Amino acid sequence: MTLSRPRSAPAPFYETVKREISEKIASGVWQPHDRIPSEAELVAQYGFSRMTINRALRELTDEGMLVRLQGVGTFVAEPKGQSALFEIRSIADEIAARAHRHHCEVLILEKSAANARQAAALQVNEGTPIFHSVMVHFENDQPVQIEDRCVNADIVPEYLAQDYSQTTPHAYLSLIAPLTEGGAHC
Repeated sequence: MTLSRPRSAPAPFYETVKREISEKIASGVWQPHDRIPSEAELVAQYGFSRMTINRALRELTDEGMLVRLQGVGTFVAEPKGQSALFEIRSIADEIAARAHRHHCEVLILEKSAANARQAAALQVNEGTPIFHSVMVHFENDQPVQIEDRCVNADIVPEYLAQDYSQTTPHAYLSLIAPLTEGGAHC
């Protein structure tokens, strides 16, 4: 009888993908806010199933290394040391976590001049151009939240051009101008 040394099982394929993506981020090949290849491109690159690639991306997102925006793409997240000390959650993510459907109805999406209250909250001069949006978020076709948001047009110049049926203002702003400390919102 020959005794063989027990071998550890090979890592699951999704772990291989996670490790390689993590290494590209850690080595600086992919920087914060860089868009990474799509699921389809990663399937072609690695030769693994879409489910395997999706699991790797989902786990890296859950671990805070990636940010995924439905209909937009997957991006490298800010390093944890630069992230906020508090968490601001997306209503769409909360609804999805309950396995329910989210959709958003845009009521107002406009450019305006900051009034005194808005200017103070955004730390700009009164009359400065800002973007204002009002949206209703639905869970399974029931309205659950009204979002009334003002953003500094100089910091987020493409805010009005986004398709908020594909992404939420929260997801878009988290990618473009992530909060690194408690900031004022109006």
